[in-house]
Amino acid sequence: METIVLENSEKTTEELVQKGISKAMTYQDYRLLVDELSARGRSTGPEQTEVLTNYTVLNQRRMKRLDKTLKIYEDSFKKINGFNKKITWLVLTESWCGDAAQTLPMINKVAELNDNISLKVILRDDNLDIMNRFLTNDAMSIPKLIMIGYASGEILGDWGPRPKEATQMVSDYKKEHGQLTAEFKEALQVWYNKDKGQGTLNDLLELLALE
Repeated sequence: METIVLENSEKTTEELVQKGISKAMTYQDYRLLVDELSARGRSTGPEQTEVLTNYTVLNQRRMKRLDKTLKIYEDSFKKINGFNKKITWLVLTESWCGDAAQTLPMINKVAELNDNISLKVILRDDNLDIMNRFLTNDAMSIPKLIMIGYASGEILGDWGPRPKEATQMVSDYKKEHGQLTAEFKEALQVWYNKDKGQGTLNDLLELLALE
């Protein structure tokens, strides 16, 4: 999902990212947070509405299902297992974001397969200074994954907010219709369901190849 906010900071991007890492959650803690918010009828972020709560409840169910059902096949497993540089993946997200619910479980599954990959999660609206250094087409689109060298703190790359094919679908639809409709969002979720995380996985393998 996308929002546009402008915010200035005198700190370097690397300094901001290290600050984010220092206060980040594990994926497991993020999942527990979403579970708790869903049960309480709330969402992450300062804005609390019925719509955002409903998205949070839906996303909690999606992530729970995907955590159990996503698969990584042997050829991809070997590539992940062979990655031998220590890095951190810092992901900005919010509980109400549908794209995040569809992709974070696969991001976590990849990280779990290699101890060299440390996955950390922060909330976008609590970290606008970081988010504004990683805009997509001038918008604060999430999820956004930032890849950082563990020892150097260097920003090595980023990914998000969607797999390449889904990104192209969104771009094509906006060109033709101007904005995303409820019908398109339903079609996008159908795509995610059929893709079963493989588009996200392929993008993550390409990201790892940058190192």
